[in-house]
Amino acid sequence: MTSADFRTNPENFCYRHPDRQSFVLCQRCLRTICPECQTQMPVGVICPECLREQQQQSAKVTRMPRRRGPARARATDTRPLVTYALMIVTSLTYLVTLIPGIGDTVTAYLAFNSAFLFPGIGFQPWRLLTVTLVHASLWHLVLNMLALWALGRSLEPLLGRGRFLALYLLSALGGSVLVSLLAPGTWVVGASGAVWGLLGAMFVIGRHLGVNVTAIAILLGLNLVITFLPGSGISWQAHIGGGLVGALVGFIFARTRAIRVQRRQMWLLIAVAAGLLALLIVPVLVYG
Repeated sequence: MTSADFRTNPENFCYRHPDRQSFVLCQRCLRTICPECQTQMPVGVICPECLREQQQQSAKVTRMPRRRGPARARATDTRPLVTYALMIVTSLTYLVTLIPGIGDTVTAYLAFNSAFLFPGIGFQPWRLLTVTLVHASLWHLVLNMLALWALGRSLEPLLGRGRFLALYLLSALGGSVLVSLLAPGTWVVGASGAVWGLLGAMFVIGRHLGVNVTAIAILLGLNLVITFLPGSGISWQAHIGGGLVGALVGFIFARTRAIRVQRRQMWLLIAVAAGLLALLIVPVLVYG
């Protein structure tokens, strides 16, 4: 699908605001809705019409008065809560790693090293994702969290919370997998792989939407140069792995936007996760 095709397809725009592009569907009627029209529910978001219908049905059954004030404000909250949650959990984990007598143990337990994927040494697969929670320094943490905040504020409302979290986790997994393939036995910490995945996805989705992605391309280029600077101590494998997987997931989101292929989107994401996990067999066979 080209950018022109995307812009002429009404399914890619909010049904109440035809000039606003969105990737989020109402969980009841499956119509496209922009952030302003989204009402957060326990199982997703719904549009204003479905919300009104649901409230009327609830009033008929329970005969309870409509709740207003703070409860209503929470129901219509469209802030990037997943982004904030990831930032809070990651920052709290870093603070824990600063506690004398505990910090080093926590870091050693959460950091990634492909050696712990070998059953004979100690099979600890959680490290593939918990690597995003530990950082080498305060500046390392601050830079990653600033990038997560900047990218998450745009991507999460566009994709929806579930898709955004899937993108973040798959990108982190992609970074760990490439480290396992190209730098076995190397210790890696940080959320850089996941952040690079957000950058890759934003670039692909932006291109698909027909927006100007020059700034994102420049940012990717500058980060790539810094990554390969001699003595930088940066795991370029984690950055490249996360960026490639993020771009792939962004491509999947862009090409499976239509309502009729929503189920295919889920299976493609599962296939990406399964493919990445399958690649972990390679270092076990080669270096085991």
